[in-house]
Amino acid sequence: MSIESRAATTEDDGESDARSEAESGSHSESDSASAVGADGTADAETAGRRAADAAPIAASDLTKRYDETLVFDGLDLRVDPGEVCCLLGPSGCGKTTLLHLLAGLEDPTDGRVEIDGEAVTGPDYRWGVVFQDPLLYPWLSVRENVEIGPRLRGGEPDADHVDELLELVGLDGFADADTADLSGGMAQRASLARTLANDPDVLLLDEPFSALDQLTKMELQDELLRIVDELGVTAVFVTHDIDEAVYLGDRVAIMGPVPAGIEHVERIDSETRSRDDEAFLEERAATFEQLEAVGLE
Repeated sequence: MSIESRAATTEDDGESDARSEAESGSHSESDSASAVGADGTADAETAGRRAADAAPIAASDLTKRYDETLVFDGLDLRVDPGEVCCLLGPSGCGKTTLLHLLAGLEDPTDGRVEIDGEAVTGPDYRWGVVFQDPLLYPWLSVRENVEIGPRLRGGEPDADHVDELLELVGLDGFADADTADLSGGMAQRASLARTLANDPDVLLLDEPFSALDQLTKMELQDELLRIVDELGVTAVFVTHDIDEAVYLGDRVAIMGPVPAGIEHVERIDSETRSRDDEAFLEERAATFEQLEAVGLE
């Protein structure tokens, strides 16, 4: 399955348009076109998010196999600069494996991943990963956790920048706190700030809110959208939650049972990103229908 989204700048007003295509050797041309909508045009809010220095992500002809188990074969994916692309599917469909390949945490059996035109051959601070578990260092304070990335790269952390990041994620006043004293939501905020301290070109997030209560999850979803907009980074977000995918994503890539890979892409056109408005409910219903169409309950 091949999924592409391209950003273009108009000469008249300089606004960005996103045009997406889906192609598949096992699907009809009309099915592929319907995966992203007839015109594939992004709304103004999406276009405005795309900063000039944000990095595109491109995966070409990816195949991943573990011994005799084929996870996916010939998978293509392009994520536009500044776009939030959600990978949606049940456990075991390969979405975390795909994220690991994008991050360089695993090698593909075949194929290639590029971020901003550079081949991904291993982990790099420029493509920051946020995991489901915050993975904070318990012997360090919140501030020291955020500073660890620049220190490991041989630099001296900028104290003012660290303060700005802690404020950005809502942890101002907790710089000197022990990580053991943080709630689950606060720990994820600290983890996100630690990743952002490396000034990554892209954010790769693997179900970071799945272990949190619903109210905290919704609050952090809002915070993540604000941070992505403010910093102008590209993001890929793994989830098995339909509401989360529709709320966060500019596009939702739906993955089928292995080894299907990405079966369908749903473009999210809601301009309000309000969870209770009609547009959101329609997008949710359309996404659920596509989950059913690829055989997922």
